[in-house]
Amino acid sequence: MLRIMGKFSEYVLKSSSLCNKYMYFRNTKMRVMTASQQNCSLRNYSSPPGDVKSLHSVINPHISRIRNIGIMAHIDAGKTTTTERMLYYSGYIRTLGDVDDGDTVTDFMAQERERGITIQSAAVTFDWKDYRINLIDTPGHVDFTVEVERCLRVLDGAVAVFDASAGVEAQTLTVWRQADKHQIPRICFLNKMDKNRASFTYAVESIKQKLKTKPLLLQLPIGEAKTFRGLVDVVTKEQIIWKSTSDLDDGKNFEQKLLLESDDPNLFQEVQDARNTLIEQVADLDDEFAELVLGENSENFDLIPADKLQSAIRRITLAQKAVPVLCGSALKNKGVQPLLDAITLYLPAPNERSYEFLQWYKDDLCALAFKVLHDKCRGPLVFVRVYSGSLKPQSAVYNINKSCTERMSRLLLPFADQQIEIPSLMPGNIALTVGLKQSATGDTIVSSKASAIAAARRAGRDAGAKKRSVSDVDSLLLAGVEIPEPVFFCTIEPPSMARQQDLDNALSCLQREDPSLKVKPDPDTGQTILCGMGELHIEIIHDRIKREYGIETYLGPLQIAYRETILNAAQAKDILDKTVGDKRHCVTAEVEVRPRSGEGATTKPIIIYADNVSEVLPKELLGAIENGITNSCIQGPLLGFPVQDIDVTVQSLTVHPDTSHTMVSACVSRCMQKALKKAGIQILEPLMNLEITVSEDHLSAALADLAQRRGNIQEIQSRHDNRVVVAAVPLAEMMGYSTVLRSLTSGSATFTLELASYQALSSQEQSALLQRRMGLA
Repeated sequence: MLRIMGKFSEYVLKSSSLCNKYMYFRNTKMRVMTASQQNCSLRNYSSPPGDVKSLHSVINPHISRIRNIGIMAHIDAGKTTTTERMLYYSGYIRTLGDVDDGDTVTDFMAQERERGITIQSAAVTFDWKDYRINLIDTPGHVDFTVEVERCLRVLDGAVAVFDASAGVEAQTLTVWRQADKHQIPRICFLNKMDKNRASFTYAVESIKQKLKTKPLLLQLPIGEAKTFRGLVDVVTKEQIIWKSTSDLDDGKNFEQKLLLESDDPNLFQEVQDARNTLIEQVADLDDEFAELVLGENSENFDLIPADKLQSAIRRITLAQKAVPVLCGSALKNKGVQPLLDAITLYLPAPNERSYEFLQWYKDDLCALAFKVLHDKCRGPLVFVRVYSGSLKPQSAVYNINKSCTERMSRLLLPFADQQIEIPSLMPGNIALTVGLKQSATGDTIVSSKASAIAAARRAGRDAGAKKRSVSDVDSLLLAGVEIPEPVFFCTIEPPSMARQQDLDNALSCLQREDPSLKVKPDPDTGQTILCGMGELHIEIIHDRIKREYGIETYLGPLQIAYRETILNAAQAKDILDKTVGDKRHCVTAEVEVRPRSGEGATTKPIIIYADNVSEVLPKELLGAIENGITNSCIQGPLLGFPVQDIDVTVQSLTVHPDTSHTMVSACVSRCMQKALKKAGIQILEPLMNLEITVSEDHLSAALADLAQRRGNIQEIQSRHDNRVVVAAVPLAEMMGYSTVLRSLTSGSATFTLELASYQALSSQEQSALLQRRMGLA
């Protein structure tokens, strides 16, 4: 029976031109075999037989023809749909998937397909017109913002997708700031131009006003909303019109021709004005192009060659002086091919990005691990971006962060949840590695320990020449990923103590995959505490433990991650005198704590040593002292929450010669707890930025509800027929808000939440919280 099935599978594969010596692409093959059965489906766009490319056909071009890009946007702007169309037009999938149908390539997790949202970033590799594109589709939900952060860390360019009817939304601002932090050139794609109330002008104006950037209009739409049927390339003055032949039109057939005045005089004049404005904008931002304009072409801008204008736009984009703006409708299959052309034209190749740390490694291997997945058969799969040198299977590599050598067994090229094996990985590329057991997000990987030492030596010499500190050199070598602090936590318990070890293993794997997930034991009850970025984040983790690891866990009620700080300065002294065995351990410590003044909350205390202490203190004790101070700030004296925004001065420290470092830490920690209690503790609660999009009819109900939730309304904006309420609300008041808002607005309103800062509770609220925590209320 198995032999017959094997022959049948082989025959089907050969007949659909998908047979090669590696049989991956299970999803693609499934679609190929079922395409003929689904002709009745309204969304079954299908290519002619034999058109699907294998991942083996992905080209390996020169580094200058590689593009590492990310798709980033607010939730539901159309990132995954745009990615799906890119794969279809580049020939790597036979049928167009749809988010609503749960059959897209990059949303492959069961939780993603059920909810219609992206939860994990997914990498795909494909080629477009002799360029190799490594693309990462990122989540738009605020709970998974760390996925965007760690992907942007390794990308060279990004496509920011906007809903043309909404313009810049809350999470758009967040991902834009993240891209600014990593200095990533980007282009804007105004999606959903076919949507009701879509407005090209409104979307461009919101980019200008809210993102504080200069948009370069490279395209103009032909029609808007229901009349949207194509676009005009402002650079070349060509019009591209998609002519739907049926409901199943896949967007591959379009007419591209030069726009003439006789075709549409009004549109022709609009494009002419837009091109002149674009040329003036580019000339202001690029000196080389300005010379060209002011020279022989000053009289007539029509004589300026399109390739010269494109080169200037590319230079401006790479310098991040402005952003090109394109438009289309991914769901209706319009505008994606010109977007792919723009990616290859205007976004940088890996060798066009400057990384200062590369000079220390020269041609040696330097790679960054930026994401980990767990495969049941192959174990941990680590995504790496190679900056210099090359990676080969069966080679040993050195992890600088973990100070360990690991052997990498295989290299895989990613295509969402499918992969194929490759013989090597060249600079500028992204791939998966098998066999790295210790590596995690943000780890720097080099060829050997000797290579790391040589790089550190070169960096040290340069630091000396430029009078830079050692910590700056470290940051060049070990540039990692910034992980935000969790704001929600709850207890998690296995169905029985027999499954506790299985739960611990599952949580360990999930923590390695998701650095924003924190797991810690409760020191009082011994229960396991799960800390996450939001209600959805914890819900997804709970669901994954059940589905992927087969453990029915029980979650306690969600609780808020408060913080503690001090109100006044205070000083305390502590003496520890113990005899263990035949050794006497004696420490006398005196510390002073003060509230920190200034912006920027941090749970890491600033430690200062008094002059009389720093002169006589042995250097080997510094680690023990700092460890004691830091540990005492992990759990505050009032409710056990982390203590933030304090300065600590070590006033005196006397240590008996035989005293161990552990005893020094214990004495300093105990002394710190005394000082913190004396200083008076203030509870801080997380304050969230809330943005609600609501219709005029339901605005008053939404505002009245916010007033009851201690909300501070900052602004009410207009967005077509809707109102956008911007407010600051304590997280404690937002539990279960989605259900309440749905009932208040008949399901028409949407909202986003993002952590803004921590604010002090009033004395009445702090007393009420203390009573609730003690079970008195």
